Amino acid sequence: MDRKLLIREPKSGKENETAFMPEQIAKRLGEYITANSIGPDDRLFPVCYSTVRSLITRLGKRFHVKISPHDFRRHSATYASRNGVPLEIVSKVLLRHHDLKTTQVYLGKINDSEAIRWMDVLHGK
Repeated sequence: MDRKLLIREPKSGKENETAFMPEQIAKRLGEYITANSIGPDDRLFPVCYSTVRSLITRLGKRFHVKISPHDFRRHSATYASRNGVPLEIVSKVLLRHHDLKTTQVYLGKINDSEAIRWMDVLHGK
């Protein structure tokens, strides 16, 4: 079972990028591909970014929340970082950033309680 996705023509402007999947997602995706007879040259999800953006924006309005697809990306990076995933993994694997400085902008500031919690973790308390 392949756990890599080839992203053709990503927003980065590169020809393609590779994204990695957890085992459970790869399994379900494999089942979806088989059930829908999707070939290696077919688009897995035939939607464009503007369609996804529109859908998420409408859902946000429905719940009185201003949200975009990019917010999900930022949240997943912050969640991973705050739960101990090394910055290099967050940057290069999750976000596929070329530069760690770009990732640091995503992660924002750390509040005092979070700083204290990590000091306790680092020093065995």
